[in-house]
Order: sequence, then structure tokens, then C-alpha cells
Amino acid sequence: MAVPRGIRSVVKAIEQSEGVGARVRRSIGTPKLRNLTPFLMLDHFKISPGAGFPDHPHRGQETITYILSGGVDHEDFAGNKGSLEPGDLQFMTAGKGIVHAEMPRPDPDGNNEGMQLWVDLPKHLKYCEPRYRDLRDKEIPRVELDNGKVKIKVISGQSHGVDSVQELAYTPVWYLDITMAPGAKLQQALPANWTAFAYTLYGTVQMGAEKKTVERYSNVVFEQKGDGIVAEVPADATEDSRFILVAGMPLDQPIKQYGPFVLNSQEEVYQAFTDYQSFQNGFERAKNWESEIGKRMVH
Repeated sequence: MAVPRGIRSVVKAIEQSEGVGARVRRSIGTPKLRNLTPFLMLDHFKISPGAGFPDHPHRGQETITYILSGGVDHEDFAGNKGSLEPGDLQFMTAGKGIVHAEMPRPDPDGNNEGMQLWVDLPKHLKYCEPRYRDLRDKEIPRVELDNGKVKIKVISGQSHGVDSVQELAYTPVWYLDITMAPGAKLQQALPANWTAFAYTLYGTVQMGAEKKTVERYSNVVFEQKGDGIVAEVPADATEDSRFILVAGMPLDQPIKQYGPFVLNSQEEVYQAFTDYQSFQNGFERAKNWESEIGKRMVH
């Protein structure tokens, strides 16, 4: 790799409450890291039984949900429903409007953990028809490097000659799940000028041209200049390091966000509220709709 990217910033993800009884570590979408185009929000969530994200609307963005452990069920007002197991992903395009629920699978250990990334939609697709695309763990190609010390799940994009094959979001996004053993080194190419970040799930890793040491639950935002990223785990490390590496094509457009509505102007945000409250322009099916899985909530 000719020129590795430097690091622009490192933001520690602090745990907070979200939804009903759920705990999330939010990094993108906080005052320290807002509107990292095309990315709007990144939550590392943990949901215990009786908690979750009951019926709520979206407009104007896509969400990418990645299950790390446990399971999550989803259901929407168009009759779509399904379940995500460990290692599975769901790409949801809200477009002109969707109301859905995301609830943890009843699990005795209550260990439901995952990542949810919000991706902005290009202006001309803000009002497209909603859609879902599921990607099962067994469908995801894998790469092993450095004598097996680096393991990569190529969820979307490319790594060392392996292509994910799937284009899962309207806004072009690369999404890699990388595990590195002590002593491992990695060079990963990325598309030129795309926004890129890494979120560390566990272990300690050195990243960037500066070889900056990064602890778990950190969001590392890379400079846009450079051919890709470099990472290594010291040989004397006591555990593996695992992080997701995400890159996306920046969108040259204004972002006006209020809660679950992400549009390009304040007027469009007001219109989204009006449409949702009066069941029109994409939210017609919300009238009198209630998800079955949302009824699992502990009252």
C-alpha cells in the first residue's frame, strides 16, 4: 500500500439509554461526532429481555443492523417480518416511510448484542419505496491473512481479492468485520476519498499511519486522503482485537435530522411529522397498526 490513511479523530463510545430499556454505546450521532457523511449514527446495542425498540417510524435513511450475539426479531406495517441470528445482517431502506419494531428474541441469558448503522440516502432516493434485504452469516465470504492471524468477514465491499458480491445499500458502503490475533498485521485498501471509520469491539489495536493505540469501544475516524488503512496487534497482547471497518461514499447534500426522520431541509422534516401523524404520503399503513413483537414489552 503506497499511502496509509492517518487518523482524524478517536471518539470513545459512552453507554446511554435508548428505546425502552435498551443500552447503546453511540459514537456517530453524538456532539463529538455528528454527520460523518454518509453516516448518520452508529449504535453498539445491548438489549435485555423485556426491553427493545417497539413501533417507531423512519424516513429518508437506510439502517444496517448486524447481530453479534443473541437474536433480534423485526416486523413492520407492510407485513414484513423476520429474525436475525448471530452473524446475520439486515439492510433496511426507509425511503418515503416505514413504521417497524425491533425486539430481542426471548433469551434466558439476555445476551442480545449488535451494531446498528444509519446511512444517509441520496437526495433523489429520499422518497423511494421501503425495502429490506437480509444477509445470512453463512452467505458472507471470509478471508484469512498473515498465516491465519487475520480473519475478515467481507460483508460488503472487497478485501484482498475477495468480493462481497452483494450491493446491499443504495448508498455505496463497504463493511468488514476484522479479527486480529496478537502479532497480526493488516493492510486494507479502501476506495479513494470515501469516508472511513473503525469501531473496536474488544482488544487493543494500533491503527493509522501513526500506529495509534486504540482501546475497545472507540470509533476511529480516518483521514480521507490515502489508499487504505493499516492496523496491527502487538505480539505481547493478551487477547485478540476485533473491529468493524466501514467506508462509504460521501454525499454532497445538507442533512436535516430530527429523531428518525432524515431529510435535506427543515420543511421536509416538518412534512415528515405531518405525514406520520396524519397517515399520508407513505405512512398510510400506520393507521391502527400495532406490531405483535412490540407487545412483548414489559409494562
